[in-house]
Amino acid sequence: MLPGFLTRAVELLLGKEGRSLHLKAAGAATAVLGVVMLVGSWAVVAAEHGAHGANLTTYPRALWWSIETATTVGYGDFYPVTLWGRVVGSGVMVVGITTYGLVTAALATWFVGREQRRRHHLAHGAEELGEEAAHALHERFDRLERLLAGRNENP
Repeated sequence: MLPGFLTRAVELLLGKEGRSLHLKAAGAATAVLGVVMLVGSWAVVAAEHGAHGANLTTYPRALWWSIETATTVGYGDFYPVTLWGRVVGSGVMVVGITTYGLVTAALATWFVGREQRRRHHLAHGAEELGEEAAHALHERFDRLERLLAGRNENP
């Protein structure tokens, strides 16, 4: 069930035609983070198995630990005590920090792009309005010139 869910989630995140590159990157990073947390949880349990003072001995605890680690919360309730457990923890941290950085950058880019499109639309509307006003003024000046020219010809 889970691999099918992950496949569908990745398709939804990456499959939309015309979706911007930064959103695709953020979606891919999020999918990678999910996999890293799931696999990292399993790996840390395997690395910590039988170690003296280990507290990451079950998958649910390790999954909670990987969420804490990826989000850089680190409550300190669970932590690896072996070298390989710490290596796994470092990987989860790096992927988590990178993912949240990418997601934050994607959101910021989306907001900035939206504002730029709004401003461009407003500027284009103002430009059209200015052109209409200039055209109306030219017509009035032409009419005034014709009136003045007609008065000068008929003294």
